[in-house]
Amino acid sequence: MSPSASSSVSAVADYVEDTWDEAVLPALVDYIRIPALSPAFDPDWAAHGRIAEAVSQFRDWAASRQIAGATIEVVELPGRTPVLLIDVPATGGGAAAGATTDPTTDPTVDPTIDTVLLYGHLDKQPEMTGWRDGLGPWTPVRDGDKLYGRGGADDGYAMFAALTAIGAVHASGGAHTRLVVLVEASEESGSPDLPAYVEALAPRLGRVSLVVCLDSGCADYERLWVTTSLRGLAGGVLRVDITEEGLHSGAVGGVVPSTFRIARQLLDRVEDSRSGRVLLPEAQVDIPDERRLQASAAAGIVGDVTESYPVVPGADVRAGRDLAEVLLDRTWRPALAVIGADGLPLVGVGGNVLRPMTALALSLRLPPRVDAEVAAAALSRALTQDPPYGARVAFEGKEAASGWDAPPTAPWLAAATSAASQAYFGADVAHMGEGGTIPFMAMLGQRFPEAQFLVIGVLGPGANAHGPNEFLHVPMGKRLTACVADVLVAHAGR
Repeated sequence: MSPSASSSVSAVADYVEDTWDEAVLPALVDYIRIPALSPAFDPDWAAHGRIAEAVSQFRDWAASRQIAGATIEVVELPGRTPVLLIDVPATGGGAAAGATTDPTTDPTVDPTIDTVLLYGHLDKQPEMTGWRDGLGPWTPVRDGDKLYGRGGADDGYAMFAALTAIGAVHASGGAHTRLVVLVEASEESGSPDLPAYVEALAPRLGRVSLVVCLDSGCADYERLWVTTSLRGLAGGVLRVDITEEGLHSGAVGGVVPSTFRIARQLLDRVEDSRSGRVLLPEAQVDIPDERRLQASAAAGIVGDVTESYPVVPGADVRAGRDLAEVLLDRTWRPALAVIGADGLPLVGVGGNVLRPMTALALSLRLPPRVDAEVAAAALSRALTQDPPYGARVAFEGKEAASGWDAPPTAPWLAAATSAASQAYFGADVAHMGEGGTIPFMAMLGQRFPEAQFLVIGVLGPGANAHGPNEFLHVPMGKRLTACVADVLVAHAGR
């Protein structure tokens, strides 16, 4: 590393460290206290005002950073959750410096302006049970390297990290092209509002050549992990009715089939209950050789990922599978989960009654490159055609979001991520698919087909997004922020 490069790394690292300690972490503590549930979990979100409170906090913090030339705007389409839009003009010799317009007088932007889009969200998952004593979803607790509480890592940190990275570029004398930071408020509901905003804001986005998404994960906290793919999702509610009312199980048991047994038979059409293999051809895809090689390399770094899972003593969820195959199972193969149920009374109040109805909420994770709408239709057919015993069976589809597979990485981005990971982690960058779904990624891939994508995040081992004891690993957040700063500089100089 040349002396000038070493000086730049030191300047970026110092700025990021100071800003996180003095400004980012206090802001995240305040943000965690806000129960800003996503609209799917709080239909009255507008009346409750918690999303608005979080948006206001984010807007005020962004304004306090006093980034040269930046415009900060809350955009609200009728009937939709708001988005926060931060527009930062190119600086320090970056391409098209000063080419943006004032959105208060002219909302359009020259479509040839080279733009980096940095994404985050501020809505949250619900509380869940099982938090350890002293912890809670809206109770921020710092314990060593970890900041506990709902939303800090998923994905409240994103805007703070993005603006800190931009500030680090300025403080170190670097250059960047025009930057647009977009923070939405419906991601945990499947981003139903985001496409409308991307469409409405299209005249202001310019030519997006790089998308930085800060809503992903990492397999350890020792290096920069770049997400290469995301699974899709098809979900819905299966309902089985067999009688018009509950009946004494002693009188009809053995004659009238239970709705739970019928539901089990229907699920057997979708999943092999012994192996967990999904049986629908529409949910399958050939795994690319490059992704197999990346899974093998990742397995060599992280080893047996199941060792970090909080399984009960004596459980063996790996079941002898090859380590790379375990990673592919959770990133490039479909998986079915029952995530909720109706019609089942609590154990303490359940009587000897053959229940008239069972409803199960299903979540089918889909491999990248699978068409979610096609898979959802196949799931519905499998569950509803020719039901056993002539039972009344219905499947109400709730969501269908296709996955995403990253385009080939440009040499400049590969070099930049490798150098940044070495500079701030002391280890080379690693690549791995993620098993979760970020619904808007497929949409952004279609909207910006020429763009490069850097999908990264802080959700590593034990972080437990959406569950109890969710935490943000603070050193990971700091180092990732510094890496983003270097990538922005490399993008400007590519």
